[in-house]
Amino acid sequence: MGYLEAKSDWGLMKASAVEFRFRFAIHLVIFVLGFWAPWNYWLHLDGAGPNAHVWGTLSALLAKSGVMGIATAFDGVLLVGIIWAVKGAWWRTWGAAYLGVGVVHDDRMRGDGVMADGPYRYVRNPLYLGTFVHTLALALLMPVSGAVFAVVLIGVFQVRLILGEEVFLREKLGAAYLAYCAAVPRLVPSLRARVPAAGVRPRWGQAVVAEIYMWGVAGSFAVAGWWYNSFLLTRCVLVSLGASIVVRAFQKGEGRG
Repeated sequence: MGYLEAKSDWGLMKASAVEFRFRFAIHLVIFVLGFWAPWNYWLHLDGAGPNAHVWGTLSALLAKSGVMGIATAFDGVLLVGIIWAVKGAWWRTWGAAYLGVGVVHDDRMRGDGVMADGPYRYVRNPLYLGTFVHTLALALLMPVSGAVFAVVLIGVFQVRLILGEEVFLREKLGAAYLAYCAAVPRLVPSLRARVPAAGVRPRWGQAVVAEIYMWGVAGSFAVAGWWYNSFLLTRCVLVSLGASIVVRAFQKGEGRG
């Protein structure tokens, strides 16, 4: 199955070089639209009030079903959000530590060799997996229609990026990459390593700093979430984003120096 996946050409589903270059900006636009949900002003798809977001909506549904009380429901949904936020940050940091921050943030696709160490022994795309899981956490703070919009579009965009990279790597690395694809699943992690360790030394410090946004969001959910204030959490997300932009600019400056 992995070999067939690597051999398949999904035509228009592949992301272009321009999409890859501006992938971070595209993610940001999708997230902004998810939180804003401008269509709701005309279509009135979502409720009103301080709990008119997925977190509040899911909690209310759980409470109305009689499964649990409203307070327990809010706590339960928050715990799921914390788990998703931490898992998203972990997958991205683990992947960046082995792949290298320079490669992760490069505007161009890179094919220096087959990366088959760290998380890449279990899944071929830990970075994209981490981004999608992170999106599930953010979606809890969005209005319902915005959350559906963000999760679907981020999911589709991740697939486009993956397919574009696969074609590029297949053409550049040939048989070695095809063999790797045949052994390691694309997006659903294996419970055991599918390839032997290659001996790559991870750079954890650089990876954690590079993924400061992800860890900022995870920390916000874990700490500020217990105030049960989605607006406060959203502000924390914005602060984390601002910090990541500063760090990214600094890292790029160091790279040019």
